[in-house]
Parts: sequence; C-alpha cells; structure tokens
Amino acid sequence: MISLIPIVVALPLAGFLILGLFGSRMRSETVIGTLGSATVGISFAVASAIFVEMLGMDPIDRKQIVQLFTWISTTTDTPSSFSVPVAYQVDQLSILMTLIVTGVGFLIHVYSIGYMHGDKGFWRYFAYLNLFIFAMLNLVLSDNFLLMFLGWEGVGLCSYLLIGFWYEKKFTGDAAKKAFVVNRIGDFGFLLGMLLIFDRFGSLSFDTVFGSASVLSVGTPVLMWITLLLFVGAVGKSAQIPLYIWLPDAMAGPTPVSALIHAATMVTAGVYMVARCSILFALAPTTLEIVAIIGGLTAIFAASIGLVQNDIKKVLAYSTVSQLGYMFLAMGVAAFGAGIFHLMTHAFFKALLFLGSGAVIHAMHAEQDIQKMGGLKKYLPVTYWTFLLAAIAISGIPPFSGFFSKDEILWKTFSSPYGSVVLWGVAVLGAALTAFYMFRLVSLTFGGDERFGKHHHPHEAPKTMTIPLMVLAALSVIGGFVGIPPSLLGGNAIEHWLDPVFASANAKLGLGGHEIHAIEYVLMALSVGIAAAAIYASRTVYLKRHEIAEQLKNRYARFYNVLWNKYYVDEGIDKAIVNPTVLASESLLWKGFDVGIIDGVVNGSAKLMAVAAGWIRRMQTGVVQQYAVFFVGGIIAIIFWLVLN
Repeated sequence: MISLIPIVVALPLAGFLILGLFGSRMRSETVIGTLGSATVGISFAVASAIFVEMLGMDPIDRKQIVQLFTWISTTTDTPSSFSVPVAYQVDQLSILMTLIVTGVGFLIHVYSIGYMHGDKGFWRYFAYLNLFIFAMLNLVLSDNFLLMFLGWEGVGLCSYLLIGFWYEKKFTGDAAKKAFVVNRIGDFGFLLGMLLIFDRFGSLSFDTVFGSASVLSVGTPVLMWITLLLFVGAVGKSAQIPLYIWLPDAMAGPTPVSALIHAATMVTAGVYMVARCSILFALAPTTLEIVAIIGGLTAIFAASIGLVQNDIKKVLAYSTVSQLGYMFLAMGVAAFGAGIFHLMTHAFFKALLFLGSGAVIHAMHAEQDIQKMGGLKKYLPVTYWTFLLAAIAISGIPPFSGFFSKDEILWKTFSSPYGSVVLWGVAVLGAALTAFYMFRLVSLTFGGDERFGKHHHPHEAPKTMTIPLMVLAALSVIGGFVGIPPSLLGGNAIEHWLDPVFASANAKLGLGGHEIHAIEYVLMALSVGIAAAAIYASRTVYLKRHEIAEQLKNRYARFYNVLWNKYYVDEGIDKAIVNPTVLASESLLWKGFDVGIIDGVVNGSAKLMAVAAGWIRRMQTGVVQQYAVFFVGGIIAIIFWLVLN
C-alpha cells in the first residue's frame, strides 16, 4: 500500500489541471464541487489505508521511501556532484501530516460547496484549493529539502491566490501582496539554510543530512547557523514574531481559505519543518532556546491582542498566531511529539472555529463585527453547539482534545531540562487569555440580546456546511484521546507512534520517557482551574455585567488603545520600512534611475537621431536643380582628388 503514496499526491494535481483547464466551461457547481472534493477525499482514503497498513508493521519497517524519478542530477562523479530525486518519505510523521492535510482539507472542500455557492469564480476557487493540497502534500511527504522547498513555495503561491481571490476588492489584493512579501523574507532564510546544508553535508537528502549530523557534537557552530536560518523560514510561514503581521490581514480571503490555509495546514508548515529537522535542532541548544522564547512571546502577545478585537475572523486569526506560538514553545523545549500532537488537535478545533465563523458570516449577510451580533444561538443551533465545543477544546478543558495536547506542552515546558518555570508561567498566562477571549467571542456572537438590525434574517447554513462542522466537532471532542498521558492512565499513543522519528534527537538531548510526578497533577489542576476561571469571568462580563467591560476600557484606556491598535506594530513597520522603501523607490529608483538615467538615455538617443535626421533631410528637398548642383559638385571633387593623387 505504501507504494500508492504517489496517488495521494497526484489526485489533487489532477483535480487542479482539470478544473484549471476546463472549469470555466463547466456550468454545474455540483460537478465542480464534487470533482474538487473527490480528488482530496480519495487521497484521504488511500492515505488512511496506508496508515492502517503501517499500524500492523514493526516500527522500524514503517519508514519507506518511494522514488518516482530523478529531478536534478549532474553527470560528473566529483565531490561537487548533485542529485535530487522526486521521492516521497512515508513514516510516522509524514503519514500523520498527510491525514491531517487530506482529511481536514476534504471537509473544507465540502463546506466550500455551500459557502461559495453563486460565486462567479467557483471553478477557479476549487482549482486553487486542489493546487494547495498538492503543494502541501509535497511539503510534508518530501524526502529532501529541495522538494520540501518546492512545496513550501507552492503553498505560498496558493496563499497569495486564495487570499486575493476576490481581486476586484483593493483590500484583498493588498492583503495578498502583504502575505506574499512577508513570506518571501522568511523563505530567503530557509533558502540560505538549505544552501548552507548542501555546503556542509554535500546533499539535500534528509537521510544523508540527518545521518551525517547525528555524529557531530552538540553545539557545532555551523548547525546553529543552519537551524537559525531554517527557523527564520518557519517564523515567516508560521506567523511568529516579528513576521506574524501577514496572517491577520489574510482573513480578507474566503473564510474556508482561512480554515484550510491559515489554521489547519499551511501555517503549521514551519512547525512540521522544525519537527522533521529535530536532530539538527537538538544539536543546536542555542537555537532551541530562541525557538522557545519566540514561541512563548508570540503566544501571549497575539492572545493579548485577541482580547479586544471585534472582527470575528480577526479574533480567530490572532488565536491562530498564539496557538502556533504554543507549538514552537513545545519545539523549543524539545517536546517535539507534544508540539505535533497540538498541531493535530489545533487543526480540528481551529478549522471548526473558522468554518463556524463562516456560517455566522453567511447567516449575517457578510457582517463580521461581533458587536453587531448577539442572540444567534436560537437561529443557528448547529453552528452554536459546534462552535461552543471548539471553544471549550481550545480553552484546554478536559476531556476535550485541546486539554490533552496543551497540558502535555505545559508539563514538558515545566519538566524538560530545556524548559523553565518562567516559560511555563508564560504558557499558562497564554492559556488563560485564550479561554477569556474565546468565550468573549462566543458570548458576544451567540449569547445575550440581539444587536443586529431588522434587515438581518439569520438562518442555519445548508447541510454541505453543517455536516463538516459536526464531524470536526466530534474530532475536537475525542481527538485528544490518542494522547492521554501515563499520569492519567493512558499510553500517549500519538507520542509513542512518533517516537521513532524523534529517537535520534531525544538521544542527543538525553531525554527519556514520561515520568509521573505528583507535581504534574498539581500543575494540571492549576491550569484547568485558571482556564475555567477565565471562562467564568468572560461569560460574567459579557453576558451579565456589561458595565465591567466598559469600566475597564475607560480605566485602562491607554493600554486598551495599545491592544486595539495591535501594539502599533504595523504602523511602526510602515514608518520604519515600508514608507522609506516606497519613498526611495519613487525618488531614487523611479525618478532618479528609471526616469533620469534609463529614460534619459532612450530619449536622448531619440533626440540625437532627430537632429541627425534633420540635417540629412535638408539634402532631400525634391528640387531637381539642387540635386544637379550636388551631382556636379561631387564630380568636381572626384576630379580634384584624382589630379592631386
């Protein structure tokens, strides 16, 4: 079955080609939506069959490489020879990511059939979605850095196309360009890291690079630079400080795009890349420390902004940035399995939250301001209950999925030799803020009095939208059971499944299994209690004591304005980077170089030719007598020349 992995990748590509070439001629949305969804659904089915087969195999036999063809190759047999195949590596990590990408992707495709109904670019939308799935599968299944980079750039391209899908609106185009430019900054770091890898190891193959690196000593300088450059790529793709600024603006695209690309898959690419390169990061403890600090700061930074946002999608966008910070915090304290576990549960509940917000926006005729909603619970019962379950899950309340993955990160942050009490405190604060702003969102959207006008007539979404919500709600509830820790009498199946992938890294770091300590129960109870208190406080403020929110806003107006304006980061970047760059482009590159030099040379040569043509034109008057004079004059000149010589 593992040999069928190319089919998993090829089917979305086939869907993209068919829809891209012939979609504009297809008149039926049902045909287009079914075709686009089926390609991803069949890929999920094949990947599921491969996963089941792998369950019955010995752990050491689960890793296999399926090579299709040689992509780039030099013919000389020298130290500088270079060969890169198109080959897919199927192991415990890549098959898990494949199931997430195709499974959640399939549900979002189905949801999109209802959400995008009537859009003039319906076929184009599904073509882009299929292309994205193809690129993402190449990213997670590649067996070398170059093929991973191809998928890495591919999802960036698809992000640009889908964020700017409604290109006739200026703000969507601006958001797409912002995402594209910011991601290029990170991608440049990734590219430099890849070149440094080839320079040091002479290969881009994962097996060769990781095998060669594993014999090096911890703290080797070149590995620090390699991992730092790779992490720059991860910071851009996974929206961490300071390159997070593109993600909130990316909400300009269709809501299912936010669920697929900016919650469940693309933005987790950086986390996956760090996990895949775990042995490299394990040998660079300085980089691990930087990863943990950036992750922890991003978690509370973005969560604090989410406290005051009123755009339903912007709240979820900052929540995504914050949750990605949690994943990087896990990676930084060498809890690679816990980070991937949270990546999986986050895919379930965050995709559900975005799709639920899409159902709300659909019902409210494109209204996204939660201050203009309220009382929607009775109009959208399915959306409300599924959204509520996702909110409980992300808040870390047991026994929902988010509890198990977040608690594992908190425990590893506290107990790992690479963690600390300070990082644990940061993570707990982030968890409290998450619970508070998520139930602020639930309360203002679905609870309390109706604050929308009579022209709004909210209604439940069609089944193509509600069925994916219910499936994701079920996964948000039970998805964490695969990671029940030993302290709760579980086997932590998902981390046990991933152990062979991270075995080399854990050995270098000197990390063992999960030891049960009494303090773990105390910390677990404390984190749950803090989250529950935050939920209670949020519901009290926004459902029963509305005046408290207004009083706090007035009392701490300066701090509120800082949060409302997102710490003025965008404004600061505009003043420090964007505006000077635009000014330099206009004054130096445009007016100085382009207009002054390039246009000056072109226009000057034209003027020179015009002057020369003017002199020559005087000889072409059309007067025969003048021509005779020139003719005779020429003859006389020739005679004189012959006589004198």
